[in-house]
Amino acid sequence: MSNPPRLLAEDRADFARLLGEALRDTGVRQALAEPGEHLTAEQLHTKALADADTVAAPAAPEYAHYLALRTALAEHPGTAPPAGAGLFPVLTVLTPVLAGAAGLVLLLLGWLLRAAAPDLALGRSTVTAGILALAIAAAALLVGGAGLVLTALRDASTAPGHADPQQHADLAEAREAWRTALRERALLPWLHANLAAAPVAPLPHARTAPPDLHSPGYSRAAYSSPGFTSPGVEGLTDDRGRPRERSAEFTGPGYSSPDFTSPGPEGLTDEKGRPRPEGPGFTGPNEV
Repeated sequence: MSNPPRLLAEDRADFARLLGEALRDTGVRQALAEPGEHLTAEQLHTKALADADTVAAPAAPEYAHYLALRTALAEHPGTAPPAGAGLFPVLTVLTPVLAGAAGLVLLLLGWLLRAAAPDLALGRSTVTAGILALAIAAAALLVGGAGLVLTALRDASTAPGHADPQQHADLAEAREAWRTALRERALLPWLHANLAAAPVAPLPHARTAPPDLHSPGYSRAAYSSPGFTSPGVEGLTDDRGRPRERSAEFTGPGYSSPDFTSPGPEGLTDEKGRPRPEGPGFTGPNEV
């Protein structure tokens, strides 16, 4: 069908039940047990329920026929309204009313005639006609009541819910045909077709990998230290704060000791406070 009907809410329970039976089918279980990448039974169940209308599309003709019979049975459950009132119902309603009214009038008239002229035969005949009319009204009332009871019993037997058994049989047959087509032509082929589909793995989150320091061609980032000199003894570091290499040209710090002599016996030390190697040399007080 070009435009298959959508599954109604009351029919999705049948779809879910048949899906469970199809997943327990021997061929489907063997395919699920085979090694390799394929969808699991839970994934197939979830995917089929989410896309039930598409999965059930191959069984659309049987489902449309089933829906048509079910709708017809709901709208016309087998009881046909009467085409019109027949002669018998009319007589059962009108006869008691007319005969009763005529009987009362005749009785009243006959009693008046008998009171005015007791010897008049018309009075007695009028009373007799009134009694006969009341008897006919009572009989018609009984017949009408019996007809109403029979009509009520007939309507109760053909009320909604007690439709024609043939309609129920046709509906059950259409439902079974739809269920068979749904299982054989829709669910099982769909399961086998989707078993071969590999599960879609979620894309990994992008993250920055650390650089491989041992890979060929890798060079460290080019940077230089800031242009300042570290604190240190003057002359021990260069202009960038790095220690100077020892060499023969290395000289100590550029300073000299103050020009004074250490305390001690005069003549025991030289002008720099170091002991004299030749021993003390005593000089006079005027020697420098």
